[in-house]
Amino acid sequence: MRLLLQQRPDGREAPRFVQLTLQQDLLGAWTLLRETGQTGGRSTLRREQYLDHASALAALEHARDVQLKRGFQLMYAEGAGAPR
Repeated sequence: MRLLLQQRPDGREAPRFVQLTLQQDLLGAWTLLRETGQTGGRSTLRREQYLDHASALAALEHARDVQLKRGFQLMYAEGAGAPR
């Protein structure tokens, strides 16, 4: 599951983005990847581990909601049951 959020460009600099990806590992745990940065520039990648899908999905939805409150817009959602 993957979500891409982006701020509107203000004309002075490239827009910022946040990409949230939820992946299951080989042992059955779940990883939430948060990539943040500026389009065409540097980015930062953080990883969080969760033991079950429900808690990982709740963390993804919370991260999405925080970014939406900061003025980001959902540009792309991929995956079965991707929250919108």
